[in-house]
Amino acid sequence: MHIIQHTDYGLRLLTYLGANSERQVTIGEISERFDISRSHLMKVANQLVRDGFVEGIRGKGGGLRLARAPADINIGAVVRRMERGMELVECFGSSSNCLLTPNCRLKEVLAEALGAFLTVLEQVSLADLLGAPQKQLLHFVRQVSPTPDKALAVSSTLS
Repeated sequence: MHIIQHTDYGLRLLTYLGANSERQVTIGEISERFDISRSHLMKVANQLVRDGFVEGIRGKGGGLRLARAPADINIGAVVRRMERGMELVECFGSSSNCLLTPNCRLKEVLAEALGAFLTVLEQVSLADLLGAPQKQLLHFVRQVSPTPDKALAVSSTLS
């Protein structure tokens, strides 16, 4: 199974917001932490806002925060909303022109595998993924030699 980059970034964004639930987080901060294009992350955040998982606060001091409690954000629901199509192979689509489709049993097997994949994800909430917020935050610190300014910023964030 493979999820698209858009979904991957969405899950990262939700996890980061959950780990920083005591404050609003900016797109710039998340972009820097994960080394993700700011414009791409903005598209991801906009979809999460439209889908009701994230709340966007405009203006000075604005940012993003979870729109629901982490326990109320189902990972399976997030993946279903963010994936454009859950087509593992061409024959899942309506425009399939595969000659094997009428008699192919692989399509059924793959559909069952996809169903199992989603069933597992639907049993997981964002709260399940977070664990202890302080420990989770440590995973978001990039493993680079920070400049003195960044080292100070990171150490004050972790305090």
